[in-house]
Amino acid sequence: MSKLIFSEKDFQELFTDLHASGLWHDGKEISDSVTLESPDHILALYRKEKTQPGFDLKRFFNTHFDKAPTLEVNYTSDTTRPVEEHIEKLWPILSREPEDQDFFSTLIPLPFPYVVPGGRFNEIYYWDSYFTMLGLVESGKVDMIESMVKNFAYMIENFGFIPNGNRTYYLGRSQPPFFSLMVSLLAEQKGDDVILEFLPALIKEHEFWMEGSKKLTKEWKSHKRAVKLSGGEILNRYYDNITSPRAEMYQDDVELIKTKGEAGKRTLLNIRAACESGWDFSSRWCEVPNDLSTIRTTDLVQVDLNCLLYHLEKMVHKGLALKGEVKTAAKYSTYAENRAAAIQKYFWNEEAGFYFDYNHQIDHQMHTISAAAAFPLSFGIATEFQAQKVAQTLETELLKDGGLLTTNFESGQQWDAPNGWAPLQWMAIWGLRNYGLESLAQKIKERWVALNIKVFENTGKLMEKYNVMDTSLLSGGGEYPVQDGFGWTNGVLLKLLRE
Repeated sequence: MSKLIFSEKDFQELFTDLHASGLWHDGKEISDSVTLESPDHILALYRKEKTQPGFDLKRFFNTHFDKAPTLEVNYTSDTTRPVEEHIEKLWPILSREPEDQDFFSTLIPLPFPYVVPGGRFNEIYYWDSYFTMLGLVESGKVDMIESMVKNFAYMIENFGFIPNGNRTYYLGRSQPPFFSLMVSLLAEQKGDDVILEFLPALIKEHEFWMEGSKKLTKEWKSHKRAVKLSGGEILNRYYDNITSPRAEMYQDDVELIKTKGEAGKRTLLNIRAACESGWDFSSRWCEVPNDLSTIRTTDLVQVDLNCLLYHLEKMVHKGLALKGEVKTAAKYSTYAENRAAAIQKYFWNEEAGFYFDYNHQIDHQMHTISAAAAFPLSFGIATEFQAQKVAQTLETELLKDGGLLTTNFESGQQWDAPNGWAPLQWMAIWGLRNYGLESLAQKIKERWVALNIKVFENTGKLMEKYNVMDTSLLSGGGEYPVQDGFGWTNGVLLKLLRE
């Protein structure tokens, strides 16, 4: 495994001084850097040299560290060729092979090849990978899908869960649990033996999300990702096992919480929990919608997360049934049925005709209108009536010229208006089709595809996210510039173009 290069044990004040210097626009560049020298040696040099006249911190960094290697920097697109051809050419550029690292890095080596998103994201990402795989299927790259699933199983086996990405600084949190959907996708290509092969990993991931759930009481209502609701049901939330500032955004976190005293640790936990959600960041998580310092992600149980865990429980049931373990299979079937009932009870709002997150601290439903409400349709949990009502709100509140908004609120954060994201377009299209709501699904598809192609023809790039309100503009918001590449956009677009 790569050596941890950013901890207090390794680089101590050098790490914090680098981030505090303000010399780097993106803190991830510091945390992802590589070096051939041992951390102990570099730290000793730093302590010796930093007090000398004329010491230059950036020169010191550039002398002892290199930027994380990437492959797509020199890639030039040909916008006269079809976008599908562009995506096919990008797969090998975004692909990484396993290698024995001869440098110190935060990157965790994986045993099999994988695809990275692109741009500043030069490692595998958990939920991104499912949507990337949708395109890999269309490209006939089933071997790559299998390799990626094996890598995720490897991480479950070694860490007990799938981290946000294969960086040591992600070892406190996961991401939306799409592993069961990856296994299902691979099984569609290779048969149900795939489910049996990855059944131990599926069970172990479920155990990670449900840790502590059996010990919850009326007085002790939550433990990590498990929450006991007022009616006794168990649902889940996003969390993080680490509460210190994020290594990739260290100074941003320090500055956000420096005036909050003891409450700062709680703020950090909620920031990290939002990162586990993948929606980092959104008004969805904030008590005051446009004030990130009021973030309270862990107070909520989330509709999309619990729909994904419903699918995980159904897949474990299927795997155990295939294995002939009928009694244990029935247990997971009951878990799924109970979760579906709780999803309907706590997230559905009859008056609004929509699904909302639930604040378990105050026993009250939230009111953020977001594309997450499509997830009960994606997994067949909604009734026909509920699906039709959700579709109406998606169309009136979130559908714009370029596709679906993430939320209908403009906060300046990237998981809010005016931005749309490939994974949420796909989940909505899939969900609507499950209920025969083809007209709206087609509208979303056509508008999203048209925007993707328009931006590609104008820039030569496929982006991480898009401005779906004003299709003449690129997207914005968030902690870093708009990224190109881009794994999940490539995957969803290719799927939509070839279906």
